[in-house]
Amino acid sequence: MRYLVISDIHANLAAFDAVLDAAGSFDMIWCLGDLVGYGPDPNECVARIQEFEHICIAGNHDWAALGKLDLNQFNHDARVANAWTQRQLTPIARAYLEARPTRLEEDGFLLVHGSPREPIWEYILDIEQAAVNFSHFEAPVCLVGHTHVPIGFVLDREHEDYYRLVPPYPEPIRLANPTMRMILNPGSVGQPRDGDPRASYAILDTEARTWEVHRVDYPVEVTQERMRAYDLPLRLIQRLAVGR
Repeated sequence: MRYLVISDIHANLAAFDAVLDAAGSFDMIWCLGDLVGYGPDPNECVARIQEFEHICIAGNHDWAALGKLDLNQFNHDARVANAWTQRQLTPIARAYLEARPTRLEEDGFLLVHGSPREPIWEYILDIEQAAVNFSHFEAPVCLVGHTHVPIGFVLDREHEDYYRLVPPYPEPIRLANPTMRMILNPGSVGQPRDGDPRASYAILDTEARTWEVHRVDYPVEVTQERMRAYDLPLRLIQRLAVGR
């Protein structure tokens, strides 16, 4: 199977469509949460993913849009955007987001938004957090989002060591080594935060046992103009151009 693995679309339909166009053929989409929040197209993104065979788990902004998290837990800009999203969601989009689980295991991979330990809210940002989280899942590979940064963490059980994988990778990451366990993050489709404004996604080939991270340009100005039209926070609009 060839999976398109995406996360943190954040209601950015222009970025989502660019990824769908660039990804080529795939059998299924695995979405790691945060379909909505920040961006101007929440209902459109919820509708778009349902055009494909897919699975999708819940993220913290999805929950915020449903009123399942206190908006005071978010910074000012995220709070304003999530309050706006709450007002925009159609009953159909709301029902879809309500039905999303927080944790799924598929084809030997664990899918969560934040971390195995705390699927909705915890960020895996460094080796120390990754090391703790390896004890919270049994699958060889866990796929996460939430940080908006494409990265990987490896537990080398043979040498009792941990290390990071930071793209661009010189070749696809091989997943077949039985002594290795991994936590892999495809980055963000709609709100990259690694200094590269291009949409980020991954292709997981379970037959070849490979993981490839890709970037694609999208018309940032289209999303920015739609955000201005809805009077969404200026900082959220500006950061799309710089990927921070």
